[in-house]
Amino acid sequence: MHLHSTFSDGTCTPGEIAARAAVKRISVLALTDHDNLDGVPLFKRECEKRSIKAVSGVELSSKCTFTAHILGYRFGKPEILEDALKWVVQRRNERNKLICARLAEQGIDISAQEIASEAGGRVIGRPHFASLLIKKGYAVDSRDAFSKYLARGAPAYVPRDAYSPGDCVRIIREAGGLPVLAHPSLTGLESGALEDFLEDLKGAGLWGLECFSSHCSPEDAFKYLRIAERRSLHPTAGSDFHGGNRQGVSLGVQVSETFMPWARLGIVL
Repeated sequence: MHLHSTFSDGTCTPGEIAARAAVKRISVLALTDHDNLDGVPLFKRECEKRSIKAVSGVELSSKCTFTAHILGYRFGKPEILEDALKWVVQRRNERNKLICARLAEQGIDISAQEIASEAGGRVIGRPHFASLLIKKGYAVDSRDAFSKYLARGAPAYVPRDAYSPGDCVRIIREAGGLPVLAHPSLTGLESGALEDFLEDLKGAGLWGLECFSSHCSPEDAFKYLRIAERRSLHPTAGSDFHGGNRQGVSLGVQVSETFMPWARLGIVL
């Protein structure tokens, strides 16, 4: 329920993800690429070939003082979401130009054409800059590229312009989707502050909380399940699979058939 392909910052194509899932006998998949739906049609076709139940999805990055990403599932009106994402793409392109300029200030020449070629026509993100920095000999690996140049506080870091968390939730709702707060451990919020944040998002229409994730421990998962219950949110699970861009994270999370109200996602198990 939380996967990234080459249409954002993953290293596997939608077809490769579906093929891996079939080998692992995964029954339900949702492609949740960052800020775009471009890979969803191909993803659904590839899943159908393998009798895997596919859910359309997205992960929206929000503008916030901490990390807050909103997953969206099952869009009845995807055109509403696509229209909202046009502004995100425009701002992302402007950000990429600024990153190129800041790298140039460090004596590193990466052109807009090079980064577009590296992305292969997909949404350009910092992992593509990292890949070029490695190829040009400015970094030994992705971790090194981010720490030297691209991470928050590094010389070429440029903050992302995005919708607020509440706006992300509202946009997903307007598109007929179900909004879920992704990997709550990455917010860095203590339990009380997290619950206050969730209550604010519920006012905008938040539907669920990702309780099982590769980002959290079993103890954290239990804590998030309790929070979801207290706040009347549906618990969800997701691996946040990025292929080679997140080493050690495998595809899929095992949950019981009764874990989620699958029918709300258009899924009949």
